Amino acid sequence: MTTLIAIIGLGVLCLVFEIFNARKIIVPATIIGLLAIFGLNATQFNTPASFYNNMIVTNNFSVAFTGLFILLTIFLVALSHDFYKEHQTKISDFIAIKIFLLSGAVAMVSFGNLAMFFLGIEVLSIALYILAASRRLDLKSNEAGMKYFLMGSFASGIILFGICLVYGATGYFDVSEIYDLSQGAGLPAWFFIGISMLVIGMLFKIAAVPFHFWAPDVYEGSPTMVTATMSTLAKVVAMATLYKLVTSLNAGVEYKFEIVIIVVSILSMTVGNIMALRQNNVKRMLAFSGISHAGFMLMALLSLSSAAGSLLYYTAAYALAGIASFAVIILVTKNKDNEDIVNFNGLGKTNPLMAAILTASLLSMAGIPIFAGFFAKLMLFSQTIKAGYLVVVIVGVVNSIISVGYYFKLILAMYTKEANEEKQTVPFVYYAVAVVAILLNILIGIFPSMVTDLLK
Repeated sequence: MTTLIAIIGLGVLCLVFEIFNARKIIVPATIIGLLAIFGLNATQFNTPASFYNNMIVTNNFSVAFTGLFILLTIFLVALSHDFYKEHQTKISDFIAIKIFLLSGAVAMVSFGNLAMFFLGIEVLSIALYILAASRRLDLKSNEAGMKYFLMGSFASGIILFGICLVYGATGYFDVSEIYDLSQGAGLPAWFFIGISMLVIGMLFKIAAVPFHFWAPDVYEGSPTMVTATMSTLAKVVAMATLYKLVTSLNAGVEYKFEIVIIVVSILSMTVGNIMALRQNNVKRMLAFSGISHAGFMLMALLSLSSAAGSLLYYTAAYALAGIASFAVIILVTKNKDNEDIVNFNGLGKTNPLMAAILTASLLSMAGIPIFAGFFAKLMLFSQTIKAGYLVVVIVGVVNSIISVGYYFKLILAMYTKEANEEKQTVPFVYYAVAVVAILLNILIGIFPSMVTDLLK
């Protein structure tokens, strides 16, 4: 609870800096504040507690994922300093919105009550709607904001309807009370309909097939910094929340539920990868890549009792690779009209370090050793085999091979094509974020127990 309050206080402080015209210190002060909050959050490990009649519950699951969210937000805020340098009068707004977005993310993994769960979703979603449409004079950004708002609103409505049905069936919003009731017999049919609607709404949020149609257009139209936020922070928040929701409400006990998850997982992996092969826009390509990764992450729902550590590891590996890749993408496509692959032609000659970092992050997403992405997939595959679903693993392996095709399309452009422009100066922050993110990815790839042991 103290972590959540500190995050909200930091967001308010960002707005106060604007009042005193202290824009130059907003980014460094926010990073220092987030580092302090990261330390504060770490002190709550192995000390479970509940607050406000079980509205907020802190345990190792919420503390571990909150730490990951704070780390990702530090990277995103650091990149914001250069990205928004031409909008200095609004930088406090952009940074504050990201901090409030983080508060919604923390509420989503710390809820003990369905009302707090819904509040967290709305805080995070509204922040993303604003950021997606933040380029007011750009038609694509306007379209992205409107499309994301409409689809997100429908998803939120479905989730709220599901919460109402669960409440009507049990008489409780408290998830521990609902869990106890679900253990017995005699719950009416609309309880399971409510659970289904909650899961469907969350599948919208993680952009899993067949609820994925909004993602490519929204990713492409949004400012690249916002796309980075959606692709990394927002996606792992939604996946962690879905896992907590299913385990908290005892929703994964039905064999029918597991069959649905298998179908959605296979479709997400396959459709995402096949569509990514056809893309020439890097942001659209990573949108479909994210859809396929959502399919991989859904495997965690097939072994609920033991998959929390594997899910944390997969989300950390995916998000760190995503942050590293977007640091390079933001740099390369800055002041460009589009984010097509041709913009990356010859990057291996004009900027070898950034090309190497982008290559490493793409190889991690593809699941190549020594990167964390390989071990993340290996863990999920082995747990899924133990759960008795070998066919899902076979499809996953095939899709991992397919993904190499479109990742290498970008890698080959960097190393085999002639450069379109001369070498440009790179602000230090891009190097710092990209290098630290990919080194962390490699580090947890070499020592996976650093992450997985947190939730044993």
